[in-house]
Amino acid sequence: MEETVQVQSHSTADSAVDEVQVVEFILGEDKFAINLFDVREIVESFRITPLPHAAAHVKGIIDLRGEITTVIDLKSVLRITQKNSTGLVDSRFIVLDDRVTHVKTGILVDDVTSVLTVPISDIDQTSHSDDNTFILGIIKKASADRDDTRKELLIWLDIKELLKGSVESA
Repeated sequence: MEETVQVQSHSTADSAVDEVQVVEFILGEDKFAINLFDVREIVESFRITPLPHAAAHVKGIIDLRGEITTVIDLKSVLRITQKNSTGLVDSRFIVLDDRVTHVKTGILVDDVTSVLTVPISDIDQTSHSDDNTFILGIIKKASADRDDTRKELLIWLDIKELLKGSVESA
């Protein structure tokens, strides 16, 4: 079963300077986000063809409407253990915009939960170390749990910086 969600790209000049739009997704037990404008579409459940002798982070390739698309295992790139993984049946691919990697690339994630508009005031850009240049900040998202409102933390990734070098070695 293939389900595709097209993502509309708008110029960043159209959005307010004091907020950012992100796609929220899950890897293992943690939540992450990438810029909405780095995403072309979200694709559900697809058979991956493995590539012999590919790098460990390359899950394989898919035929996405006639275009060969390389699938990168984001858990492998981020060194996230496989505990609580939903498996390939329930996983999603976030197909990246061509300008991010300059080749057709999708990233394998456990689930895509939402598209958010986040005020800049809800992003902590000082708590990550300089060693992790691919982390843009930590998004504090309000989460209602019955009568209790708490903040969930999302790691906001610079997907272009994170995959730099990973796609060329595919």
